Amino acid sequence: MGSYVPNTEEQREEMVATCGLSSTDDLFAVIPPEARVAHLDLPAGLSEMEVRAQMQAVADENVRFPSVFRGAGAYRHYIPAIVTSVTSKEEFVTAYTPYQAEISQGVLQSIFEYQTQICELTGMDSSNASVYDGTTAAAEAVLMCKGRTRTGVVLSGTTNPQVTAVVKTYCESRGVHVIVVPPAADLSTDVDALAAETGDDVAAVYVQSPNYYGVIEDVEAIVAVAHDHGAKVVMGFNPIALGMLRTPGEMGVDIAVGEGQPLGLPLSFGGPYLGIMCARHELMRKLPGRMVGETTDARGNRCYVLTLQAREQHIRREKASSNICSNEALCAMTASVYLAAMGPSGIRQVAESSAAHAHYLAERLAGVPGFSLRSSRPFFHEFLTECPTRADELVSALAGRGILAGLPVDDGILWCCTEMNTRSQIDALVAAVREVSAR
Repeated sequence: MGSYVPNTEEQREEMVATCGLSSTDDLFAVIPPEARVAHLDLPAGLSEMEVRAQMQAVADENVRFPSVFRGAGAYRHYIPAIVTSVTSKEEFVTAYTPYQAEISQGVLQSIFEYQTQICELTGMDSSNASVYDGTTAAAEAVLMCKGRTRTGVVLSGTTNPQVTAVVKTYCESRGVHVIVVPPAADLSTDVDALAAETGDDVAAVYVQSPNYYGVIEDVEAIVAVAHDHGAKVVMGFNPIALGMLRTPGEMGVDIAVGEGQPLGLPLSFGGPYLGIMCARHELMRKLPGRMVGETTDARGNRCYVLTLQAREQHIRREKASSNICSNEALCAMTASVYLAAMGPSGIRQVAESSAAHAHYLAERLAGVPGFSLRSSRPFFHEFLTECPTRADELVSALAGRGILAGLPVDDGILWCCTEMNTRSQIDALVAAVREVSAR
């Protein structure tokens, strides 16, 4: 069955031509050639044990760094054993959409509990549970704000580039104009420039805090500017950071979105992840995808139902405001179990520990010649430094020592710490950076 393809060769060629491609290989052009595998070079006639041994040898070539100082949207946090213990139960391990939803009471309750926890975490009024990841959540959110006369979107230039790219892709197909406002010199949002770009045709202003460079934005000032111009504010957030920072709800944003990966989901080479999406009460009917409500059945017993969504979201795609209808229940449950296991005090402890480690690393790196911080603004657990040598060369040298350094960004390095980075790891990193950069 692994080689079974339900389309004929002629049909595949027609689909490729329709997409404007020369072959199916063009679909994978963004993947570096050295990372692609055309086929597994396995001799015929091997036993299961022999195949497993060969595959394990291939897997052992993967590098797993014991010391990680990189974030940029996906973060290495400790996952309590109870999370996997609960979510790996066979009754939960399915990604299949419950089309006859009301008979799937267990799935619906897990989604309802997740929505409740997200609202408590963000201070927002309502949440959905069916968005693929943080980038698609951001794109869906700005399109929620689109009106008859207001169709423009203004993005802060401090947004994660992957979010910016996905928002532009979504908006292009809808004829929505996107303006990206360059960041200020201190790597924060240029509020004055943002205000100048927010005209009467702008429906949504997007800002991320902590932003891509780790800086904590003045969200309330941005909210005031956007609302004065009649636009809604979409805020991207890090769910762990809310353990110690003010919530989107407290700062008056209209829609809050984020990547749920830090909430108990492993890095896993980039997925599957979880898009968090929540909104103020006035906008909850515009939230795409699945929302679960609590009610009572004919006998007065508590039960759960899909609510506040039009049926065309699933079956009449041409009339849908969004075609998000996936079932993210397993990833949502993982986040829910993580939040329940950690509790408010645990989330706060993770946030404070991550911030403390990052500030200690920033202080130590500032003592290395050439590694000054690019911004003096407050930051959470990421920060950008200068790099006196080529950043990619430094990262490569540190990788040879078992250290995954920060991400090369704008001729500097974007560093990150979480609770997983011990003081001894940080001291070892700084010593290695000092030695390598002095060569």
